Amino acid sequence: MSAAIGLRQDFGADELRRLAVKASDADQARRLLALAAVCDGMDREEAGRVGGMDRQTLRDWVHRFNAQGPDGLINIKPPGRPRKLSAEQDEELRQLVESGPDPEKDGVVRWRCVDLKRVLGERFGVDLSAVSLGRALKKLGFSHISARPQHPAQDAQAIAAFKKSFPPWSPRR
Repeated sequence: MSAAIGLRQDFGADELRRLAVKASDADQARRLLALAAVCDGMDREEAGRVGGMDRQTLRDWVHRFNAQGPDGLINIKPPGRPRKLSAEQDEELRQLVESGPDPEKDGVVRWRCVDLKRVLGERFGVDLSAVSLGRALKKLGFSHISARPQHPAQDAQAIAAFKKSFPPWSPRR
């Protein structure tokens, strides 16, 4: 059996209880009360029960308390998975979407998430899902709604002439 881990001496049991009363995090308050029980001479297993944990968990929190003080007893949110696209890649994605696709090179007349997914895989070697790519585009300020594509060989004058010669569906009142 290993020796008990010593508790910091700069905090007494009364001070730990005062900190527990002022704590806004309930988990931190529980841990402070368990450490106060240890300072009062209670054995580690009983003090762990006071804080709603077992002896080994209390030992882990004692290590954190000794290293970081009362603030070390607050749960730290884990950082999560790192982003797949860097800031430079995000900027290149923004420029790619703003410039639009090249029909000969990209084979499409407007970007869809599946098309952008393929291009990002070719350029950066990144495999994003279509949903994740949609979220990334939303963060970049793009909407999922896009204008209807136009054929590259479309004649604007022919369209205007057709609209002018087309009779209205109903007479105006």
